[in-house]
Amino acid sequence: MNLPEIRQRLRHLLDERHPGDAIESYYAFHHPDNRTQIVLEPTASDHPRGFITLAQTGFDLFRPMVTWRLPLEDLEQSTAFIYQTMTPGMPIILLTPPTYLPLVHTWFTVEREEMTNLLSLDQSRYEPVINVLVTQAESGNEWPRMVIRSPNGTVVASAMVNWQSRYFAEIAVHTQPNYRGRGWGQSVVSTLCQYVLERGRIPLYAVNPHNAPSLNLAERVGFVDTGQQNVIIEAVLRPRP
Repeated sequence: MNLPEIRQRLRHLLDERHPGDAIESYYAFHHPDNRTQIVLEPTASDHPRGFITLAQTGFDLFRPMVTWRLPLEDLEQSTAFIYQTMTPGMPIILLTPPTYLPLVHTWFTVEREEMTNLLSLDQSRYEPVINVLVTQAESGNEWPRMVIRSPNGTVVASAMVNWQSRYFAEIAVHTQPNYRGRGWGQSVVSTLCQYVLERGRIPLYAVNPHNAPSLNLAERVGFVDTGQQNVIIEAVLRPRP
């Protein structure tokens, strides 16, 4: 079965229009074919109960980004599916709903774990920030970065798109420590939000719930909490229990 056929068979497991499924939908349906492997839960039915996506990304060249949906009502089958897809000792970066955490800690040795809240731009709260210091720069993908440079040309604040699907685009921001508190992070994020909206997508923003400055920045732009959370985990698969 080729990748387009696999993608078609798992569509009933994800809602591309729902922000809670947005990143899993991106990796399942839109990540480049030559850097994507998807394994479906073995079944005789045309409607598998789960899938695992392993994606090569620029985030880490040596560990795949793993996203999934598993038939948690059948723990034995879920365990067999994990070990059919990955081998013990395999290092991964896993993005998972927090409901999976107890089982993740059974299957994997966790090296790092970070919870993130998913925010979505509320267009009724969004007012573009006009800052003449913001310019476009190349980002290495089809989306530009929005940047502010210091007088010597160094980028001191930037916002870029991590990924995009048909309905959403996730925005990331970074401001150099010595330049924080000036509103420049808000300026580059707001400008990129306008760019994303004009291209028919809703901006998303993933943030650690304890990162108050980042949360405040997002709220000033007009992002609101969707109530959805994900956990980013660096882990190594244990021997099969």
